[in-house]
Amino acid sequence: MARRTESRMNTNGHGASKNGRSNGRSHGRSNGRSNGHGKGMPRGLAARPERAAVTPIKPRGTLIIVGGHEDKKDEKLILRAVAERVGSGRLVVATVASTEPDELWQTYEPLFRGLGVPHVYHLNVESREEAKSERKVRILDDATVVFFTGGDQLKITSQLGDTPIYSRLRQIYESGGTIAGTSAGASVVCETMLVSGSGSESHRIGGSLQMAPGFGFLPGVIIDQHFAERGRIGRLTAAVAQNPRIVGMGIDEDTAVVCNPKHCFRVLGAGAVYVVDGSDVTYTNLTEEQTDRTLTVFNVRLHLLSQGDEFDLTTRTPTSHPAEEVERELV
Repeated sequence: MARRTESRMNTNGHGASKNGRSNGRSHGRSNGRSNGHGKGMPRGLAARPERAAVTPIKPRGTLIIVGGHEDKKDEKLILRAVAERVGSGRLVVATVASTEPDELWQTYEPLFRGLGVPHVYHLNVESREEAKSERKVRILDDATVVFFTGGDQLKITSQLGDTPIYSRLRQIYESGGTIAGTSAGASVVCETMLVSGSGSESHRIGGSLQMAPGFGFLPGVIIDQHFAERGRIGRLTAAVAQNPRIVGMGIDEDTAVVCNPKHCFRVLGAGAVYVVDGSDVTYTNLTEEQTDRTLTVFNVRLHLLSQGDEFDLTTRTPTSHPAEEVERELV
């Protein structure tokens, strides 16, 4: 069982490079020719975006979702997993979430080059106008991996949502490429993202929990990062209680999940991944108690996974695998 699983994950990774590369060339050139200078479109603007609500996402690629503060000095296990999926295409480091984009670029560029990635490019967007420019979209030409850094997840969605850059990201993912993100960059991949809320105490009804629409690459999941380090089990459970259809995924620092197109993920890194499953919830006081009362939820199921373990988001079932498998594959 373990060998079959390892082969599947490798196939997704290397297939992503090939498909993502060819898709990058074709879409990059056609968008530039027909839409940048086409009839009725202002010069320098890229194509109008596709909208997921009208055309649902059909993933063929990989998501690498990192809980933040991934190892950058020792084995760099998570960054290696990102780098190995690039192939001969581009790895684009997107610093859209950050208030210090140049500093983050100076951190990640040498790291990825040191891991053997020859083509590393920087994407930063300061306004929605920039997100519509052909010049910015062309940075994603031939991209097989896009890596979002940390910062503020609302900056990513508010700047890129419903723009040609978002459409290009979606094309990369649907064509077999990899979308990766750490911290804030992790939150944006799901359909609903956690934006803010007290993470160090039990959740209170009517509290400061704030959620917003994400990119929708991973439906039916809500993600929280820096999970154990910031004591966020209360706020993730509260988010799931509001709609138990959603699976909660809490990812520790220096920990990641690698999710394939069938919505099965494998854990890698030093920490744990917490899966909060509310499908069997029998009672919550969300709508019965006054504001500021502590949340009650009965029959929540909690899974705790570490490196090598896998989880099927469709059936909501975990599978145990040795952590050494991941290390043998990547180191």
